[in-house]
Amino acid sequence: MKVFVINGPNINMLGIREPEVYGVASYDDLLDFIKAAALKLQIQTEFFQSNCEGGIVSAIQEAYGKFDAIIINPAAYSHTSIAIPDAIKAVGVPTVEVHLTDISKREDYRRNSYTSEACIKTICGEGFEGYKLALEAILQLGM
Repeated sequence: MKVFVINGPNINMLGIREPEVYGVASYDDLLDFIKAAALKLQIQTEFFQSNCEGGIVSAIQEAYGKFDAIIINPAAYSHTSIAIPDAIKAVGVPTVEVHLTDISKREDYRRNSYTSEACIKTICGEGFEGYKLALEAILQLGM
């Protein structure tokens, strides 16, 4: 099984950006965590991160025919982008949305995710563990 892990804007700033909200672990720490979890589950992973909406849309489109599933943390684009869920719907690759924080308990404008409407599951507020839960959800759904 091959899973494409896509991270959106400012995820590359983990450990620097608002450590009281996102913690002190870095983006590299996140990638190491996901790689270790995927290895235990015998899942191949590839990673992509962009601060640009168009880059994320292009990455989703490139996943078509290459990956069995996508895990996406669209970050702030969850609340503003229609193009990202449209791309997920267009390629038909089963996608799990992950948020490090619980967006339902954040600022009002963060409580709605357009992306979740195109995803088979959304995991919020579990920190890095959310990515492991997403990998497990993909396996449980038999993808």
